[in-house]
Amino acid sequence: MSQTYPSYSVDNALELTMLWVDAMVIGQNLCPFAAPERNRGSIRYVTVEEESLTGAMEGFLNELLFLQQSSESEASTSLVIFPKGFEDFETFLDLLTIAEDTLVQAGVEGLFQLASFHPDYQFSDLPREDVTNWTNRSPFPILHIIREGQMGRVLDSYKTPDEIPERNMVLMEKLGAKGLIQLFLPFQDYIKLD
Repeated sequence: MSQTYPSYSVDNALELTMLWVDAMVIGQNLCPFAAPERNRGSIRYVTVEEESLTGAMEGFLNELLFLQQSSESEASTSLVIFPKGFEDFETFLDLLTIAEDTLVQAGVEGLFQLASFHPDYQFSDLPREDVTNWTNRSPFPILHIIREGQMGRVLDSYKTPDEIPERNMVLMEKLGAKGLIQLFLPFQDYIKLD
């Protein structure tokens, strides 16, 4: 591994996730709304090392509570990183389903929404090896808690928000696996090149 990046391990999950956000999410403009929040210092990164669904949900709920009790300027959004126990994508999807149900049960569904990222992310209508899955692939499993009101305001000020996913898929196809590795070297640890 180069000196630019730490080794790809659980011990470096937080640091690698921050580097991934800078190199890919912001660097490749996958989310055009992320850079202003990073520049304001209002993106939170939280690592939950519990491996069980119950323990992971407790960590998720703690972060959700923190966001509810914080102002938007203090903490606009949170990336909750699960470096252990959710390496299997199907297991991670179980966690995502429970987290989404929890938003409804807690009565905050209209206040917060979730986005998800995973090293093996696969859209249901795409084969696993399709490079466009990489729009949602990250070094570690992540639940991204987003404030709906803030997202609504940002989307209202963006000319063509519906084009963002398609633009990102075109970018992944253009970059390919080798281009992704050049942009974010830790991908070499789990991108299989033909």
